[in-house]
Amino acid sequence: METSSPAFSFIALLLIGLFGLTSLGVYLSFGPPSKKLVDPWEADDD
Repeated sequence: METSSPAFSFIALLLIGLFGLTSLGVYLSFGPPSKKLVDPWEADDD
């Protein structure tokens, strides 16, 4: 397989970006920063 073609580089860059954004989303949703999130349904009790 030719690994120096522009198409391979583009696909690899897309996959790395997708993995990075997915990892960031999981970290922000379930990691330490999630402790600061406020549930709008819980905060709006009347």
